[in-house]
Amino acid sequence: MTRIGAIALRAILLSALAGCGRQSGQEVVVYTSVDQVFSEPIFRAFEHDSGIRVRAVFDTEETKSTGVLNRLLGEADHPRADVFWSGDPVRPLVLVKRGLVSPYVSPAAATIPGPFKAADGMWTGFAARARVLLVNRERVSEGQMPRSVEDLADPHWQGQTAIANPLFGTTTVHMAALFASWGETRARAFLDALKANGVRVASSNGAVRRLVAAGEVAFGLVDTDDAFGALQDGAPVAVVFPDQEGMGTLIMPTTTLLIRGGPHPDTGRRLIDFLLSPGVEERLAETAAHLPLRPGIAPPQGLPPLQDIKAMAVDYGRVMEEMQRIQPWLRAWVGL
Repeated sequence: MTRIGAIALRAILLSALAGCGRQSGQEVVVYTSVDQVFSEPIFRAFEHDSGIRVRAVFDTEETKSTGVLNRLLGEADHPRADVFWSGDPVRPLVLVKRGLVSPYVSPAAATIPGPFKAADGMWTGFAARARVLLVNRERVSEGQMPRSVEDLADPHWQGQTAIANPLFGTTTVHMAALFASWGETRARAFLDALKANGVRVASSNGAVRRLVAAGEVAFGLVDTDDAFGALQDGAPVAVVFPDQEGMGTLIMPTTTLLIRGGPHPDTGRRLIDFLLSPGVEERLAETAAHLPLRPGIAPPQGLPPLQDIKAMAVDYGRVMEEMQRIQPWLRAWVGL
């Protein structure tokens, strides 16, 4: 049975069990940009454990994070969601800035390292992904392996690299992090060099993964869950954590928070407690190749623990500001 098939079967079984356990009549509404194939089994397990019905709204692959974020912003005056579980740590800060978040310091967050949570309980991170280079080993020899995100603009790889659309998902976060780290001039020059080098702009990280796995490009920029999926499928690929001798690799924990004025705040807190439990980090490491933030939990097979990766130094709040500021420029860069 394939990995995805096993996850789907598990979801069906948990859903069936959950149907037997829902006796309280309570419910919770969660919006999430975490892939449905990974997040839905977590919700079904919560239903089974708590008896609380989960009504989930999922994002699409192409508009990852942006769709549900815009929906939350649009519902600001009449919130319908109780919890937002974001696939990145930056977009939730847009909600914090707009005053749309209620603080909640979950007791389950006590063992999560300080840099990955807000002391005032406005947001809490867990189960991280990293931005990595996925390389086709049949097109790239060991001696030619890229080592930096800047290698995407190397003329040697003219027309042979790929990134996801920078207007959406984790690619937007990554570009904003580069602007925050490098400054305006260097970051714009890098993106202009990418365009001049013929980088392929795919619809999503999953599309980049497919291009690399099929050998249509030599390498591309993806998240660790996409890279892990390619490895599990037996594709001839290697995973490179970029810039380990320089600025480091961008690490992005998934993040959860409580929506201010949501219809079910008590069950919202219970869902957040569940999401932040060590067991959920373990499950996401096993099924979704997320890197646990807690040092005592094993990383996905074949990937290093977070503590062994040189992480890019980022201020997520600053990245959020840059992400909003550069959107018009990115739209022009993409050609919209």
